[in-house]
Amino acid sequence: MLLRDLGEWELLRRLAAFAPPGQFNDDAALLNARSGRQLVVNTDVLVEGVHFSDRTMGPADLGWRAAAANLSDLAAMGCTSVAGITVALVAPGTTAWSWVEGVYAGLLDALEPHGAVILGGDCSSGSERLLSITALGQVAAGEAIRRCDGHPGDWLVSTGPHGLSRLGLALLQNELEAAVTAGLSPELQQRAIRAHQRPVPRLDAVAALHRSRPGGLAWRVGGTDSSDGLVAAVAAIAATSGCGAVLERSHLPIDPELAQLTTGERWCLGGGEDFELVLALAPAWAEALLAALPDARRIGSLVEAKPGLVCWQENGQPLTAAESGFSHFR
Repeated sequence: MLLRDLGEWELLRRLAAFAPPGQFNDDAALLNARSGRQLVVNTDVLVEGVHFSDRTMGPADLGWRAAAANLSDLAAMGCTSVAGITVALVAPGTTAWSWVEGVYAGLLDALEPHGAVILGGDCSSGSERLLSITALGQVAAGEAIRRCDGHPGDWLVSTGPHGLSRLGLALLQNELEAAVTAGLSPELQQRAIRAHQRPVPRLDAVAALHRSRPGGLAWRVGGTDSSDGLVAAVAAIAATSGCGAVLERSHLPIDPELAQLTTGERWCLGGGEDFELVLALAPAWAEALLAALPDARRIGSLVEAKPGLVCWQENGQPLTAAESGFSHFR
């Protein structure tokens, strides 16, 4: 069955099965506000040929990844709860219903662990496939994570490893020489492909951040997610906080096996789409978070320097443009 055969209303009727009963019945979603909390709204667009391709993921993986990317932005703002998402779908009339069904099933699979739902959306025909997702979450007033809240002397903490998603993409696109691929363990290859196709938004890291907060320490967390790359995340925090940053090469958050590849360090620094959090914290809080979050690692510090300048701590050399991360308009 093709979308042009279904028509808009039948398509919407079928999509409503993925949301709570009656959720698609009105022109917009209604959310009950809670006293003392802030609503956080995020929108991401995924375009075929730019953000996804049938070569690297099926429709269910695409749906999962689209939801995860948006939830990652909510985590980067410090959200402790997620209400749900709206989904705008653009697709040619020749698109099979089975593809759309797979995308929405993947969306639902990614949302369910966080108690979130599909709130509604829109759909239209177009010459290429596109998903535009708006995610809504909540954070307690005064407890948001902001890029601008870093201070010189803060430790920079990564919640997990970087470069795996880029390795997964390389494996899916057969970029690596056969001998290089053969030299990678099956376990690493599986983890890398899963990191690319089914990333996990680090809402658990936000919970760990709350648990590890030292008593009497005021809430001040600089941070962002690393969807555009590790260095890009560090530079964004540093620039908006009016600081520079230094990274410690010996403490990069990279899998030891990936580090052996000639491209390993570059992919760790700028491969992008790892969806970890990069946080700037007072040292005492950072130490407590490192103890509470096993995969977290201190990667450097914020320093008094030109805003946004990121250098190696070992020799003071600025990181190169090749390490700066993903750009949507290259």
